[in-house]
Amino acid sequence: MKFFRSAAAALSLSLLAFSGAATADQWDSPASYYNAASGSGSTLKNQLRSIMSSGHILRSYGDFRYSAAITDQDPNNPSRILLVYNRASVPATWNSGSTWNREHLWPQSRQPGSASNSSRNNLSDPHSLRPSNPSINSSRGNKPFGYDNTTGSYGSQGSYYFPGDADKGDVARAMFYHDTRWGSYGLSLTDGFPGGNQMGDLSSMVAWNYLDTPDEFERRRNHTIYSSSYNPSYYTNNRNAYVDHPEYVWSVFVDQQNDSRLYVGGGPDANGGSSLDVDLGPVIVGATPGSTSLSLNKVGQDGVYYEVTASGDATSSVNGRYNAFAINSSGADSRSLNVGLNVPASTPGAFAGQVTIDNLDITTGGGAGRGANDQNDVIDVYATVYDHASPSFASGVEQTSLLFDFGVVAQGASLADFEFDLFNYEALAGLTAGLDLDGFFGVGDTSAFSVDGSLFSGLVAGASEAFTASMSTSVLGSFSADYTFSFSDEDLPGAASLGDLTLTLTGAVEAAGILGDFNGDTLVDALDIDMLFAAMPDTVPPGDAIYDLNNDGAIDGDTNGADDTDLEVLVHALLGTEFGDLNLDGSIAIDDFSTLSANFGMTGAGWADGDLNGDGLVTIDDFSLISANFGFSGSAGPSVSVPEPTAFGVLLVGCLGVVARRRSC
Repeated sequence: MKFFRSAAAALSLSLLAFSGAATADQWDSPASYYNAASGSGSTLKNQLRSIMSSGHILRSYGDFRYSAAITDQDPNNPSRILLVYNRASVPATWNSGSTWNREHLWPQSRQPGSASNSSRNNLSDPHSLRPSNPSINSSRGNKPFGYDNTTGSYGSQGSYYFPGDADKGDVARAMFYHDTRWGSYGLSLTDGFPGGNQMGDLSSMVAWNYLDTPDEFERRRNHTIYSSSYNPSYYTNNRNAYVDHPEYVWSVFVDQQNDSRLYVGGGPDANGGSSLDVDLGPVIVGATPGSTSLSLNKVGQDGVYYEVTASGDATSSVNGRYNAFAINSSGADSRSLNVGLNVPASTPGAFAGQVTIDNLDITTGGGAGRGANDQNDVIDVYATVYDHASPSFASGVEQTSLLFDFGVVAQGASLADFEFDLFNYEALAGLTAGLDLDGFFGVGDTSAFSVDGSLFSGLVAGASEAFTASMSTSVLGSFSADYTFSFSDEDLPGAASLGDLTLTLTGAVEAAGILGDFNGDTLVDALDIDMLFAAMPDTVPPGDAIYDLNNDGAIDGDTNGADDTDLEVLVHALLGTEFGDLNLDGSIAIDDFSTLSANFGMTGAGWADGDLNGDGLVTIDDFSLISANFGFSGSAGPSVSVPEPTAFGVLLVGCLGVVARRRSC
C-alpha cells in the first residue's frame, strides 16, 4: 500500500499506556512457552509457527458458538460478551446468529476452503474469529483492513474497512497470527489491496500494533483460548505470540533495522543508555513524598514497545511491557510518566528505588544504541522522611521546662544575666527535621524580667540558639513569670506545630542594706566589728561577700594604718574613728581608757570591752593600740589632753594590779 515511514506521517501520536505487569500476570504465557523463539526475521517467524502449531488442538467452527461465551466475556457481566468493532455487550447465548454471528477477521473468501460447523482448520481458529453484530459483519463483507491514518469509530473507508480505535490493534495481531500459523495454507499479509488468499493492508496493521497496545480484554482472550483451566471444553493449547510479544512484529513483518532509541534526562550515551536522578526532597512523617513528571524520549521513526519496571521503593505511573511509541516520521517523540516512592507515612528513613525502561525491540541492524542495541534507561528515585523536630532546653534529652531563681537581691544591685539555650534535640540521628521558633511570650510579673533572643527557622538537629534572661532590681518585691516558646517543624511537607517549652523565672528584690551593717539592725556599731573579727581571715565564700568591704576577694584586717584591709575600711571609712574608740563616739578619751582598764585580762571580749585586735582578749596589745591613738578626735583632732607618761604609768600599774588580783582569786 505504502512504505511505513511515509505512511506514518499522519499517524495519531496518542499512546494507550496500559500497565499489564501488575494487574494481568494471570494472562501471561507459561515461562518456557517461547524459549525456542530466539531468532529474528523469517527464522523467528518459523520458530513462532512451530511454537503455535505444536500441541495445537483444532476446535470446530461450530464450537465457537459456545466458546465465545468464555473467550469474549464482558468483564463487567459474565453472562454477556463483547462484539468486535462496536464493542457492544450482548447476551452470550447463541441464538442461531440473530443477536451475534461469527466474523472471520480474515474473510472466508480470502482463504482456502469453506467453513462449516464441523470444520477444524484455518477457518475455525478462534484466534481469528470474533463475535460480531450481524449487520456490521455483513457491511464489512470481505474488505481488507486499512487505512493506518484513520481514527475513531469502525466503518468502511472506500475499498478498505477500519475496525475502530478499540479493536485496530487486536485485529492487526490476529492477522499476524493467522499469517504465521496458517502460512503453509498460502495465506499472507501484503501492502496495498490484497488478492487471492492475501490480506491487507500490512503497513496499516503494523502501525496499529503500536497505536493500540494489548489491553486486558485482548490478553485475557488470548489466554482463555489457550487455557484448559479457563476453557476446559474448547481450549486450543496454543497462543497468539503477537499478543504475548507484540515487539516481535517489527522483526517478522518489517525489517531488522529498527531505529528506535529511548532515553531520559539530557540525552543517551553512545550505547543508547541514559540515567536520571530524581530527588523528591525531604518530607516529615505523616506526609508522602510527591511524585514528579518527567519525559521518556524516543528518537527514530520506527515504532517500538518498551517495558517499565519499578523496583525498591520506586513507583511509576507506567508499568509493564505493553507500552509503545507509534511510528513517527518526524523521528522524535516523548511520553510523560510520573515517578514516585511508596513510603510508609509513619516511618522516618531514607527511601530509594529505580524505574528501568527497557527497549523491547529485538532487531540489531539499526546500529549502536538502536533497537535491541539500545541499553536500558534508569531513573533513580530517592527521598528522606524525617521525624518531627524536638525542642528542648537540653542537648542530650528532651527537657520541656526550665526554672531559674535569681534569688534575693538588694534594690539597685547589678545582677548577672541567666544564659540558656534552645536545642533541637536529635532523637533519630540524621533523621530529625529542622526546628522553627515561631514566637515566645510571657505571663505573670513580666515587667520584672526580660528574655532576649531571636526567632529562628531551620535549626538543624543537635544545634542550639542562645538566649538570655535578666531581672530588674529597681522595684521591691517578689516576682515570678512563665515564658512560653512555641515551635514548629521546618517548612517541609508534613510539618506540624510542636510542643511548647516553658521557662519559669523567679526572684525577689529587697531594700538595699547599710554597708558594714552585718547583723542587719540598721546600725554600724561594735557588734558589726565583732562579726567582722569572727569572719576573718578568710577568702570570700558564697554568702559572705558582705564582709569583703574592699572587694579584694579576702576578708582581712590589720591596724597598720594603710587602710587596705576590710577591718580598716570599717573602722576608718565607715565609722570615722580609730582603734581604741570603744564607745564609738568619734574620739579616744579617758572613758575608753577606763573601760579597757576595767576589762583588762577579760576573755571572750569584744570591741566595746577593749578587744581592739579581735583575739577575744583584753591584753597589753589592746592597751598599746589605745595608747597610740589616745586623744584621737574624728572631727576636730584630739579633744582631750594626752596624759603625762607618769599618768600612763600609774594606769598601767593599776591594770597590771587588776590582772594580778584576778589571778590570785
